[in-house]
Amino acid sequence: MSTAPALFETEVPAAAAAGPRPAPAAGIPRVIGLDVAMGITGIAGEGWTDYVKAKGTSQHSRFEQQLAGIADHTRHADLVAIEGAAYGHNNNGADALAAMRWMVRHDLWKRRIPYVVITPGQRMIYAVGTAAPKDPGTGARLKGDALKGALRQAVADTYGITTEGPARYDEADAYILMAMALHWLGYPLAVVGDDRRRALDSVRWPDRATVTAR
Repeated sequence: MSTAPALFETEVPAAAAAGPRPAPAAGIPRVIGLDVAMGITGIAGEGWTDYVKAKGTSQHSRFEQQLAGIADHTRHADLVAIEGAAYGHNNNGADALAAMRWMVRHDLWKRRIPYVVITPGQRMIYAVGTAAPKDPGTGARLKGDALKGALRQAVADTYGITTEGPARYDEADAYILMAMALHWLGYPLAVVGDDRRRALDSVRWPDRATVTAR
């Protein structure tokens, strides 16, 4: 359920902050999930999703648009959950994407906002119970949009959040990341089975006291 339009539609970053978002219930940490990419970054908090879209051909401009839009959403966060790299994938633009992810982490570090990096496999296990889900009809492993669609459907089924539009897969990914971090902090958004909950055990989480003391 994308609750707001893209923040950036031009090469020049907008100065305005992101619109108001539902605040967590009293006592619950404010956690933000980020599926960082060069073109569209999916963003999620409890009960909402959004995205930042960079345009133009200038790599520097695209970096700046992404960083500014992400910062608008994370400025009040207690913890940010970021999707890590899918190792073994030789994607075009991998160097630029790695740089983008590290710039996001560095910006959070400068602002003393704790973050955690969660791999795509850990994210998928938490969403559906396995890192390599299969088509129930053919038994073949899901790939591409079918794999992304399975996670998006899991978000709709588990949390009642149906993401739509061009960033629907990115926003669904971000929602799972956010849900994982809240679960680790002791605030699960839904009841999940042991097959899914086990994903939390393999994540390198930050110091819990650093997060809860904010």
